[in-house]
Amino acid sequence: MAVNFLDEDFLLSTEFARRLYHEYAEGLPIFDYHCHLPVAEVADNRQFENLSRIWLAGDHYKWRAMRAFGVEERLITGDAPDWEKFAAWAETVPFTVRNPLYHWTHMELKDPFGINGKLLSPDTAREIYDHCNALLQRREFRARGLMEHFKVKVVCTTDDPTDDLEHHRRLAEELSGGSFGIRVLPAFRPDKAMGVERIKDFIAWVIKLEKSTDMLIGDYRSFLEALRKRHRAFHELGCRLSDHGIEQPYAADYTEKEIAGIFKKARAGGSLSGEEVLKFKSAALFELAGMDGEAGWTQQFHFGALRNNSSRMYAAIGPDSGFDAMGDFEIARPLVRLFDRLDSTGKLARTIVYTLNPRDNELAASILGSFQDGSVAGKMQLGSAWWYNDQIDGMRRQMEALSNVGLISQFVGMLTDSRSFLSYPRHEYFRRLVCDIFGQDVESGLLPADMPHLGGIVRDICWNNAVRYFGIPLE
Repeated sequence: MAVNFLDEDFLLSTEFARRLYHEYAEGLPIFDYHCHLPVAEVADNRQFENLSRIWLAGDHYKWRAMRAFGVEERLITGDAPDWEKFAAWAETVPFTVRNPLYHWTHMELKDPFGINGKLLSPDTAREIYDHCNALLQRREFRARGLMEHFKVKVVCTTDDPTDDLEHHRRLAEELSGGSFGIRVLPAFRPDKAMGVERIKDFIAWVIKLEKSTDMLIGDYRSFLEALRKRHRAFHELGCRLSDHGIEQPYAADYTEKEIAGIFKKARAGGSLSGEEVLKFKSAALFELAGMDGEAGWTQQFHFGALRNNSSRMYAAIGPDSGFDAMGDFEIARPLVRLFDRLDSTGKLARTIVYTLNPRDNELAASILGSFQDGSVAGKMQLGSAWWYNDQIDGMRRQMEALSNVGLISQFVGMLTDSRSFLSYPRHEYFRRLVCDIFGQDVESGLLPADMPHLGGIVRDICWNNAVRYFGIPLE
C-alpha cells in the first residue's frame, strides 16, 4: 500500500505505533538539555533577515551535503548573496534522498512554516523562499517565538567557563519577572581548560580565566580554584550540567607534584611531551568531574570526534565547518579508570556518555551499567544518537544497545545539539521512531499490547525522565 510522504503517520508502521504516538508522545513539551543555540540571539530575540540566515548559516550538515553534490564553496560559506546560497541548497535537496537531511528539511518547512505537500527543488525554491521570508518578519517567528511554538520549556546552552553569562542573567531576570517563560540555562564546557597541547591558545585562555575571576593564576592550585569559582558562578545562575567534547576519556596515572610542574611549564610557554599532555588532561578532567559530583550536577561526555581533518579548509574557514569525522579512539579502559577513581572517592556525578562511533554503543552501555548504584534511576546514561548517528538507523542502534544492555525505560531521550532554532522537529522525528520501535515489538509478539504501560514508558522517554533526572525546576 502506498503511503504519502511525511503524512501524520510518518515513520509509524503499525497501528499500535500510531496510537502510541498520537495518544502519548505527540505534542509533549521539549526539554532541550544540550544544544548550541547562541544565547545572545535568545536574549535579543533575534529576527532573522531571511531563510538562508536562519537555516543555512552555521549548518555544517547542509554544507557537507552541498560539497558532496559539487557546490562551490562560495555558495556555501563564501560571499555569495543569501538567495544564491539558498538556491544552491534547493538544487541539492532532491539528491539528498535517504540522507536524514531530506526528512529534516521537509519537516522544518512543514513546521513551523506550514509548507505541506510541496518538496524543495529549483522549481519551488523562489516560492518557498519568499513565503518563509514573509513569515520571518512576524514577531512569532523571532527566536523566542519559535521556541514557544515548539513548546520548549528548558534549554541548556553550551558555555565556556570564561563567559560572562550576561545574556543568561538577562534571561533569568525576565523569567523571574514573568516576561519570558522558557528557562534558558548555561552548561559548563571546560574543554579549553585541558587544552595544553596548544600552548599559545592555553595561555591565552588562562589569561581570560584570570580576568573572569579577578584572580592571578600562577600555579596549578590557583588554576583549580579559579575553575571552582566559575563553576560556582554557573551554579548560581541555575547551571546543573557540564559537557566535555573530548576525543576520548583521559585517565593516566599522575602525582600532584607532576601536574604542578606541568602547569608551571605550560604557563611559561614551554613545550610539553605527549605523556605530559595526557597526564595534565587526566588530572584536570578528574578535578572538573569531581566538581560536578560535589555540586550535584550531571556531566556529559561526547567522545570520538576526529576534528578538522582537512588542514587546507581549516586554514581557510576554521573549525566546525563540516570537516570532522568519526574516530576510533580507545574508550573502555580509560573510561573505567576515570569512573572508578570518581566512584571510589564518592564524586561520580550523574553521567551521560555519547559515542560518535556506533561501534562503541554496547561498549559504553556495559561500562555505564557497571557504575549504576541505585541512588538515582538511570544515573549512568547512554546518550542519544549523536551527530552522524542522528538518523533512523543510528537512533535505532543506540536504542537497541540501551535496551539490550541497560533499561530504555529510564532513558532521558532526545536533545537538539544544534545551533538552529528550526531544529526542534528532530524531537518529533525521534518520538515517532521510539513509538515505532515499541509498536513493532508489539506487532511481533515481543511485547504485550499493554497500551497504558507502554504509553507511559514512551511519555517518560520523551519528557518525564528528563524532568526527573536533571532536577531543574520548570516554574
